[in-house]
Amino acid sequence: MFENREKRTELSDLGEFGLIEHLTKDIPHLNKSTIKGVGDDAAVIDSDGKKILISTDLLIEGVHFDLSYTPLKHLGYKAAIVNFSDIAAMNATPSQITVSIAVSNRFSLEAVEEIYSGIRLACKKYKVDLIGGDTSTSITGMFISITVIGFTHDDEIVYRSTANDKDLICVSGDLGAAYAGLLVLEREKEVFKVNPDMQPDLSDNDYVLKRFLKPEARTDIVELLKEKNILPTSMIDISDGLASELLHLCKESKLGCNLYEDKIPLDPTTVRLAEEFEMDQTIMALSGGEDYELLFTVHQLDFEKVRELQQEISVIGFMSDQEAGANLITRSQASVPLTAQGWDGMRRK
Repeated sequence: MFENREKRTELSDLGEFGLIEHLTKDIPHLNKSTIKGVGDDAAVIDSDGKKILISTDLLIEGVHFDLSYTPLKHLGYKAAIVNFSDIAAMNATPSQITVSIAVSNRFSLEAVEEIYSGIRLACKKYKVDLIGGDTSTSITGMFISITVIGFTHDDEIVYRSTANDKDLICVSGDLGAAYAGLLVLEREKEVFKVNPDMQPDLSDNDYVLKRFLKPEARTDIVELLKEKNILPTSMIDISDGLASELLHLCKESKLGCNLYEDKIPLDPTTVRLAEEFEMDQTIMALSGGEDYELLFTVHQLDFEKVRELQQEISVIGFMSDQEAGANLITRSQASVPLTAQGWDGMRRK
């Protein structure tokens, strides 16, 4: 997918500070709020009267990513995107990140360069500045920690805890595709274990593979909502599955919900792969995770505005009284309790 390089430079030849200098030299600043980036004890950002938003994600090899099928450049890109998505979920746009990485001696300089090239590509696309970070050694595997910073005005921030009874539940894009992509990659990995000479069969699955390996943060939805003068009443991004995230909104807002199965948006490739893997397509959307779409609520008065955006946004249910509970309304109109079976990084294996 990316060019294999024969040259190998040992990280020990550069040392920690030499590596930092090599990876961060000539990084442009795209935002006037960036006063000081790499090169001091801390970055300096001018808030200019706005609220500063900060979030951090830690990615661990063998837990959050598998390098047997994840290209390093894609890994760097995705590591940045999942952080950008956290800021989008607050109804804001990211502006700066810091990157910390720990690697074992099985990784070369060129390998780390590939990761940073993906990070820098994401930064360029989303106009985000890389302003600092740290590097360290690891006994085994790789660890990537990214902290993201964003700015917005106080009256534009959207929280998980501010939904109202009868608010409409909306979601951007389609769901379950990232999990479908993971299933394809895991299947081909098992085939490779049995016969290393077999070529992976990835045909007709480009969409779901891209959704898993190279997702995008829906900052475009944030801008689209602002253009339509729609201020969500609550919002979260879908990293752990639709069911898990919707239950977060219910818990934090002290409400229940009705989620309609037939309204959940699914891509045809996801539906096809659900059949191939003999899985329920709704379960893939509810519990698959890593879609990084935005799940949010709006006042019913905004329904007509939202309907104008139906190519990008689907209305999938409504919030209800807490005593009514969180429910999935099936295609047969049965009401069943909504349960979260998505990703939990601390769950015992």
